[in-house]
Formats: sequence, C-alpha cells, structure tokens
Amino acid sequence: MKLYIIAGEASGDLHGSNLIKALKEIHPGVECRVWGGEMMQDAGGELVKHYRELAFMGFVEVLAHLRTIMGNIRFCKKDIAAFQPDAVILIDYPGFNLRIARWLRASVNAGKMKTKIVYYISPQIWAWHKSRVHAIKRDIDKMLVILPFETAFYQQYQVASTFVGHPLLDVIPATIRTDAAATKKIALLPGSRRQEVKKILPVMLSVTDAFPDYTFTIAASTALPKDYYASFARDYPNVKIVSGDTYQVLRDADAALVKSGTSTLEAALWGTPQVVCYAGNPISFAIAKRIVNIKYISLVNLIADAPVVRELIQDELNRAHLIEALQEILTPEKRKTLQLEYARIRSVLGESGASDNAAKAILDLC
Repeated sequence: MKLYIIAGEASGDLHGSNLIKALKEIHPGVECRVWGGEMMQDAGGELVKHYRELAFMGFVEVLAHLRTIMGNIRFCKKDIAAFQPDAVILIDYPGFNLRIARWLRASVNAGKMKTKIVYYISPQIWAWHKSRVHAIKRDIDKMLVILPFETAFYQQYQVASTFVGHPLLDVIPATIRTDAAATKKIALLPGSRRQEVKKILPVMLSVTDAFPDYTFTIAASTALPKDYYASFARDYPNVKIVSGDTYQVLRDADAALVKSGTSTLEAALWGTPQVVCYAGNPISFAIAKRIVNIKYISLVNLIADAPVVRELIQDELNRAHLIEALQEILTPEKRKTLQLEYARIRSVLGESGASDNAAKAILDLC
C-alpha cells in the first residue's frame, strides 16, 4: 500500500510522524512518501519536501512568495501523479492542501488516478472561510477531525467526518504539575516562522528585566536555525535557548509566553500557566479581522469556549500588558485556577489513541 502525506508545519510533522508509526504498526509494508520534516522522516516516511520551504503565513507574506508557492504546487502534483498512491492524507495547511485536493478530485474523476483523499486535522474553516466547506464536501472522501465540535460543524453540511481524538493526548501524559515549589523559570515560545519570531520575540524579551529573579528560556523550533533566535537575545544574559525540546522547557517552567497556535494547547496539557501572544503584518491582520468569525485566537479558549488564558493580540502585545499578565499567572491562586480549567479542557478532548484511530480509518477507506 502506498500513501502520500502532506504536512506544511512543525505541528503537522509531529502529528504526521505519529500517524506513520501507527500505520506501520497495523500495516508494516505501507510505503509513505511525505512532505514534512525530520520527525516524519524518522518515523519511516520518504521525505520529498521539508516544511521549512513551505512556511508562509499571512496574506501579504503569501503574495510575496507566490511564485515559490505555485512552484511547490506544480511539483507536488507531478510527484503524486508519478507515485500513484492509494490515498493522499492532507494534514491541516489549508491554503496548499485544498488546492491539491481539488486537483486530486479532478484527476480521480477523469480516471487518471485511483486514490482516496483524506483530510486529517481539519483546517479551521469554522473560524473563517466557511465557504471552503463546499470544496471539502466535493473533494474530500473523509475528514478525520480532532476537536469534538468539528463533527457537528461538518454534519451541518453532510460532510463525511469522524472524530478520532486529539493527537497531542498521545504524546503528552495525563499528569498536570501541581507542585507549589517555583522553579523560577519562564518559557518563551515565539513560533517557528521567521516573520512571527521577528514580530513576537523582541516583545517577549522586553519583559525580562522586570523579573530579575527568573531565568528565561526560548524554546526554539528546529524549523529555524538556533542562531536566528540568538540574534534577538544577545543583549539578554538571563535568557537561554533550547532547540528542539519544547516539552522539556514547558515542563520546567512556572509560566510561559506562547505564540498563538498548537503550542497554546501543548502548554495547557502540560499544566503550564500561559499568556497567549500574537502579532503579524498589519495589513494581513486587518484583512483577517474582517473575515474571522471567532471570539478567541487560542485553541485553549476555543475549546473551553471561555477566556481561560489571556490573549494579547497585535497592538495589545506590548511590554506593559505582558508584564501585567505574566505577574498575574505567576501567583499561586491563578495557577490553581488555570490547572483546574486545563484539566477540564483535557476531559473535553476525550481519550488518547488519535493516531491509531486515524490510521485504522485510513486503512479501512483504502
């Protein structure tokens, strides 16, 4: 059996790697050709394109790299056509993956390929671009969703979907740190894309002198060179950089400043009090604000449907607000409250086993 898996981000590489492991456990002979990173490669996937070459975020940034993006799409289509997989598994990354899905459906309908099209980890179309649900209904054979409310969303549009559970529950144990002893460490998670790190990390670093009793650790993504993070931290002697070990950094920290994204849920599952940070290109943000239809930007608050963690967005992300928010979450009272909320969020996500459930659904479809 041959599978083609496309992930365009670091989080997709993580979830894709666990999916490959689960697939090979059930069907040892499965051949996986992948777009992703080292984790998918180490799990047994044949790496075609690294996500470092794909990470463009925001309307302005996409336009600036449009030639590269279109070239990647053309290459992807040719590579899939040559490989002739039994199924293509798309992991989030909607701007790219939905284009591939549309081409795949046309190719299948024209008799050029016999392949199933599976979307694992739904794009957040319930937040914006709801019109994309019609393309998903037309082009995707099966949606494998990881958030409980996504099943109800897709049912409204008669889209075939299955809730498989959240894959982070497979990698983060069901234990929340409750010890009262402070480690005097604060984690900084500024993201894995150059443009977001450039916007967010300097603001995070600006608060370090307000907390002289704490050491700060930047959890650097392997998607970027460690030197890139270091270039922002040269004037901050109480700041360390750890590359490729975000979970250890979160486990050790009393609190974390976290760029909006999957990392906000990771921090919650580790029981680490956090402040969610986001800043992007002003034009991209202004466009997004007009079309996004959600109350919150963090997965933590979206799943809880309540402002469990504080979100500092765009102009609100400044030194004064960040100091105030960080001081609050370092108090024992706030920590206890957050951990209770985090436990409730974990219970909403269900049981572990998402990777196994997704693998079985894919193999059953094929």
